[in-house]
Amino acid sequence: MDFLYLCAVAVLSVASLFVITKIMGHKQVGQLDFFDYVSGITIGSIGAELATELDAPWKPLVALLVWCSASLGLNFLTRVLPKTRKYINGTPTIIISDGIIFKENMKKARLDLSELLLLLREAGYFDIDDIAVAVFEYNGKISILPKSDKAPLTPSDLNIVTSPSHICTEVIMDGRVIGENLDRMNKTYSWLLEMLKSNGYSSPREILLALYKGDGSLSLFPKNVSAEKPKLQGGNV
Repeated sequence: MDFLYLCAVAVLSVASLFVITKIMGHKQVGQLDFFDYVSGITIGSIGAELATELDAPWKPLVALLVWCSASLGLNFLTRVLPKTRKYINGTPTIIISDGIIFKENMKKARLDLSELLLLLREAGYFDIDDIAVAVFEYNGKISILPKSDKAPLTPSDLNIVTSPSHICTEVIMDGRVIGENLDRMNKTYSWLLEMLKSNGYSSPREILLALYKGDGSLSLFPKNVSAEKPKLQGGNV
């Protein structure tokens, strides 16, 4: 009986955390600010306690609801009163501008030189001279504006006209045909077989991944390709 009760309480913990996480939104796993980080850890700890609290499981459940309400309340407050964001979430801080590193701003952000260099390298910048402005965001990430002569070239810089980009849709995954995606693309199973045969494949089971693009092309990636001697066939069809 105690075992069944423990299982029921554990299921309640899982269900509560799932519902609360869905209510609080993807920000909990995306761009975390300071309070979101703290509340995420706390809610997780309370959820673990709920899973093993057999005497009074309602106590940690109430605590979960309180933390969820507090997080939602603060998020609502920052939307209704934008001026409160700098007190709750903090403000972005300029760390580098025109070749100058602002030491005082680094102190305010509690950021040392080693951490700054690490963040810059993670962003793909190994030379500070390539940076026009670097801003330390309140979520702990760094935003960088490169100098104009160091910015990556784009087709518009070269006056090149490009075709529109398209989202790829999986029509075969690990040898299994995704019928609903074929229907959504207004394509049939017979069409897919013909495309495979025209590229030397007799069955979808030979394909690890097949992607249909909005321009009508199909990218095929076969199974069982040796890492030492990869099969050259594949790519756009």
